[in-house]
Amino acid sequence: MAFVLDNRPKMALVFLILASFLQLSLGVNYKVGDSAGWTTIGNVDYKLWAANKTFQVGDTIVFKYNPQFHNVMQVTHAEYQSCNASSPIATHTTGNDSITITTHGHHFFLCGVPGHCQAGQKVDINVLRTSSSASPNPSPTSSPLPAVTSVPAPSPSHASYWLPNKIGIVMAVSLVLLFNFA
Repeated sequence: MAFVLDNRPKMALVFLILASFLQLSLGVNYKVGDSAGWTTIGNVDYKLWAANKTFQVGDTIVFKYNPQFHNVMQVTHAEYQSCNASSPIATHTTGNDSITITTHGHHFFLCGVPGHCQAGQKVDINVLRTSSSASPNPSPTSSPLPAVTSVPAPSPSHASYWLPNKIGIVMAVSLVLLFNFA
């Protein structure tokens, strides 16, 4: 009589490893205004807040605020500059709005309550292209750009930065496990 091993526990292990790697590849959550949230109180500098972040496709922008006094409107660049909330792209009013960024480029948000945008309650979320989709180097005939003394490198903790490596690692580990345990 032959002894047959049950592969179900091994396949469950492979599944758990795959699930853990894929969970790590999700975007980062950013609470707009950090601990202050989305408000006109406390003079939050949303321009400075956004400038200190590296937003990428897949990240989630979370607006937390009192819905009795504020809202969130996604607007065009012109509407953002003029604080015009008359025809927003989208309006959010829950007080805990999560917006997942799906495209690169600028995403403009403001509070549509009269006077709030003018008081600084607006934010420009600029989502840069990843290095793999960046434009090619300029040709030698183009004028040189001024030297930059320090350019921040992508944060290794940023999940989207590691996604291609994670997928390769997951595939390699899965193949090794499948062939060793089959």
